[in-house]
Parts: sequence; structure tokens; C-alpha cells
Amino acid sequence: MAFKALQVTKTDAGLAPTLVTLEDRDLMEGDVTVAVEYSTVNYKDALALSGKSPVVQVFPLIGGIDLAGSVVASSNAAFKVGDPVLVNGWALSQTHHGGYAQRARVKAEWLVHRPAAFDARQAMAIGTAGYTAMLSVLALEHNGVNPGDGDILVTGANGGVGSVAIAVLSKLGYRVVASTGRTEEAEHLKSLGAAEVIDRHALGEPGKPLQKERWAGAVDSVGSHTLANVLAQTRYRGTVTACGLAQGIDLSMTVAPFILRNVTLAGIDSVNAPQALRETAWQRLATDLDPALLEAMTTQVGLADVPRVVEDLFAGKVRGRVVVDVNA
Repeated sequence: MAFKALQVTKTDAGLAPTLVTLEDRDLMEGDVTVAVEYSTVNYKDALALSGKSPVVQVFPLIGGIDLAGSVVASSNAAFKVGDPVLVNGWALSQTHHGGYAQRARVKAEWLVHRPAAFDARQAMAIGTAGYTAMLSVLALEHNGVNPGDGDILVTGANGGVGSVAIAVLSKLGYRVVASTGRTEEAEHLKSLGAAEVIDRHALGEPGKPLQKERWAGAVDSVGSHTLANVLAQTRYRGTVTACGLAQGIDLSMTVAPFILRNVTLAGIDSVNAPQALRETAWQRLATDLDPALLEAMTTQVGLADVPRVVEDLFAGKVRGRVVVDVNA
């Protein structure tokens, strides 16, 4: 069967994402074939398609670290034809064809049965960014950070992780402070549940090893100086989750927050997370994320629009989540 895909090739000038038509025989090995309905654009997708980071390791490769659709063929007893499914991460867009296509063949152990609460579009409105946000919330809860303990800071608040984190945390009763470089979006962030919006610039510069205690916990997708300052401002026995590097991969700080305030830095990996944790995260999203807020933070594009969205993302012009209709 012929299908449309956005394929990344390597040229002397760099990486080139191109719309192509492929056949089922061009798909990679796997025991489940999926008719893809939607994918999404995450920060990692932007790094992959632009070549700013060596995400793609095999060429040519179909991009897209997320996909949602239904099973059309399966040799694995856990999945039958017609099952609604989704995939986040694993090897997609790294060494295995990803979700920017109308067809995908993947390993069964990568698949999650899509919760009945979400259709395929909603599942990709959440995507890796929203699922990562939920993993961060689970980590805060695991470390005993409760709504009554104080403010929770969310950095990169206008991004996908930040937007979903705000919506989920506020629904769970936490008082959320949103940090953003686009303070003109303050009303939007408050509509998602932020109680307060602060300018990111104060956090983005080098700071003192220990600062005034402000946060009971934090969800950080920025890294670098921002993460260092957040840790330096976290209260005694607070927890900060780290899942991104929008500002940078570096982290220059001292051990003071850890040994003087007993602060916990919890790393969040969405790519290789155990299947049981993925299932828990998606079930929690089904109960803890307001579908109306999800829709308010989501825009939709077609496959041909993805390269433009990547440029807009790096330029700081993307708000919330971008869903890709692979059949448009």
C-alpha cells in the first residue's frame, strides 16, 4: 500500500525533510502495523529535523517521535486489528521510522493501548510533551510534594511540557507559578491554571549557589542557568524535575541545595520509560487533564507544514501543542 511520509535525508548542506510516497515494503521491522492518524511536533522533533542535535542516526528516516492511530495488522497477541494505540519515543525518529507518515510498523512492546478518554487527535495533543509533564508530576508526588507544601514553579511555561504541567498541577490543587519569556501570554497561562506568571529572565542568568527559598517543587524543561537557579531557590526537602534543555545542556552549580536543603533533582526520561510507568502516566492523564484546556493549547497542521513549525518553534513563536494530521 502506498502512503505519504515526511522523510529526513542527509545532504552536503545538512538535513532535508522531504515529502515522499512510500510503500509498506519500505517500513522497518516490527510485529504491529498501524494506520497513523496524527503525530505532533515536540522540541526533540525540531532538533531531529533541523540537525541541531544528532537525533536522527539512520538515513533516510521518517521523522516524528509520536504517533497515534489504529492497528491494521498484528502478529502479537496483545494487539488486534482495530485496536486504538499510541507510541511515544523509543527509537522513533532515531533509528526507526517515526510518526510523520500514514503508516508505521513498530515493535509491540513500544505500543500503549490508547485510553478511551482520548481520540487519536487528543492523544497527540498530549504527545511526548504532555506525557513527559505527567511523568514529572508523578515524580513530584513520589517524592512527597503535596499541594499544601507551597508554590510549584513551571519553567518554559508556554511550551508543550509547561502547558500540560500547568493544567494538570492546577487541577490537582497545586498553586502553580509559570515562568516564561513571553509575558504577553500571561492571560493564556492563567487560563490553563497558573496562579502567577513571572518573567524567565531573572532565572536565566548565573545566580548565587543558595538563594531565598521559594518553591516546594518545580517542573523544568529549560536546563542550564535556569535549572541551577531553580534548585538554588527550592525549599527544604523540595523536588525539582528536569526533562529538557531549551536553554542549554550545561548545569553549573554547587552541591549546596542538595546537602544543605535536602533538595532532590529528579531526572525525567520519556524515551525509554518502562511500559508500566507509561501506562500509569496515560491513565492519570485521562483523569487529571481537562480536555477543554487541552484543546485551548492545541493547534493543528498537515505534514507539509512541519518544517515551518520547526522554524517557528526555535524562534519562540509556538504556544502549547502542535498536532500533525498526517492525512491532510
